[in-house]
Amino acid sequence: MAATEAAAPRRVPGEVGLWVLIGGELFAFSAFFLVFAYYRGLAPDVFHAAHTRLDHGIGLINTLILLTSSLFVALGGVRVREGRDGGAFWLRLALGCGGLFAVLKSIEYAQKIRQGITPLTNDFFMYYFAFTGVHLLHVVIGSGALIFAIHACGREPSPGRTMIVECAATFWHLVDLLWIILFALFYLAGGDA
Repeated sequence: MAATEAAAPRRVPGEVGLWVLIGGELFAFSAFFLVFAYYRGLAPDVFHAAHTRLDHGIGLINTLILLTSSLFVALGGVRVREGRDGGAFWLRLALGCGGLFAVLKSIEYAQKIRQGITPLTNDFFMYYFAFTGVHLLHVVIGSGALIFAIHACGREPSPGRTMIVECAATFWHLVDLLWIILFALFYLAGGDA
């Protein structure tokens, strides 16, 4: 850095209100995870048997898709923050990943229903459909935020444009984080009897 360049002040991306929302989301999901762990402890054999009926391949692919989408969001955010072109390109790729995630999750739900597995099958599948369904809703909301951010990329560089992209990116990273925990709970840890 040249001696004449002033270092930009460090700050948390996005708005304070968004971070309050994210804190609330993390608190709510933490409560969900504790409830899941409690009921898993009451019926480990049921949870183990149900875990084996999940499509672990789709779960893994969806995890890789969301991790990739978060990379794309980060690359788009850097371009916007630096005032460079191309931010919308990376955000569109992330949005495409979100769409692919939703399609694969829908396929997985359809497979389960064709097999006669519903939220009424047992506690494991009740939590599986409920928690992954709420997460899928977050993917849809995050996709809407990404669409809004893509449109913001068409504007002249400004702090407002950067704020919109940072807020969408921050929410998208929350969606990714929540999925990683859900993947571990249902697809990985669910197999321990």
